[in-house]
Amino acid sequence: MNPPPQRALAARLAGSLLVAAASLVGLGPPARAAVVLTAGEATIALETTGPPPRVGLSRLQTWVTGAAAIVRGYYGTFPVPRVSIVITVRGAGAGVDGGRTFGGTSPRIEVEVGKLVSDEALTDDWVLVHEMVHLALPEVDDEQNWLAEGIATYVEGVARVQAGNLAADALWQEYFSDMPRGLPGVGDRGLDHTHTWARTYWGGALYCLVADVRIHQQTANRRGLSDALRAIRDAGGGMREVWSVKRILDAGDAATGTTVLADLYHDMAEQPSAPDLARLFRDLGVEAVSGGVRLRDDAPLAAVRRAITAPPARRP
Repeated sequence: MNPPPQRALAARLAGSLLVAAASLVGLGPPARAAVVLTAGEATIALETTGPPPRVGLSRLQTWVTGAAAIVRGYYGTFPVPRVSIVITVRGAGAGVDGGRTFGGTSPRIEVEVGKLVSDEALTDDWVLVHEMVHLALPEVDDEQNWLAEGIATYVEGVARVQAGNLAADALWQEYFSDMPRGLPGVGDRGLDHTHTWARTYWGGALYCLVADVRIHQQTANRRGLSDALRAIRDAGGGMREVWSVKRILDAGDAATGTTVLADLYHDMAEQPSAPDLARLFRDLGVEAVSGGVRLRDDAPLAAVRRAITAPPARRP
């Protein structure tokens, strides 16, 4: 699944996981290196192809384990017990060029990096976190691809803030700037029937943002979207399984004791629905200022905003 365009977001990478076994094996041109990593109870079979990157193969390994730690923090455990990751080093680029995630009985992530990829680019990367988040949701029909991509787009940023890999004001600046892309335009027929890039990624992320806020409101900040997504992951096998959208939403709503996910799906999937984003951000305390946004703690929903990005252990 192709992620949205690259974002320039500065932060420091928090946490790392253990390397269970490391055996670098040359298999001829193009050069290949294989290593087995651990993410909690999960196993990551990592293969690197192409020329060695300037930062070295070990840096790619810590990039993978760091991304896995971020995703584990959000979901409690890594989404699947085993995943294969193939990193292709290609060209003279200095960044992460994109990735795709495949489900089924043997989940796999493929991602490309430039040969000149920098340590800073890997520290600030969101692509691999985005792809790993896909592993937690059962596969859905093509009509609901916006749900899969929207969750990955939304959770990636929240999880990075929770892990200390991204500043909260940078996340809300991104949401303030990019969430309007997800609003319906002329001729829109709802998320299930309008498959543009903007509606798929940012329309899906908008669904997640509104759902997260409503769940927090209705549960006095005791529950959030992460509780729903953890329950969905726990009830199934993540991307190893195929579920109907109704089964997914019912499992999530049961975990929060609300009907937010189903109600919002009814509002946004079959017809265009445009939440009042200006009011939502104002209520959350996200205020535009020169060069970015300011977070106001005197706003009506400031506590909700803080709870969304608080590490799960620190919630009320």
